[in-house]
Amino acid sequence: MGDTTEKREQLEDLFAEIEELLEHMQGDVSLDEAFADYEKGIRKLKLCNEQIEQIEKKMMVLNEQGEIEEF
Repeated sequence: MGDTTEKREQLEDLFAEIEELLEHMQGDVSLDEAFADYEKGIRKLKLCNEQIEQIEKKMMVLNEQGEIEEF
């Protein structure tokens, strides 16, 4: 179960980093800075999506006892 907690923390960290990027982009930034922030944000969103998909797959594979089976 530590793996799930660790992934949640990583997701929470990624969401916080994305939020910081969005706040930075709303400020007075150059076009180059905004584009760099956008690129970083897209990479972080992709990582979030991958982690969420892994969690969803584990949730869908339940055995008779209602426990999550490992792949």
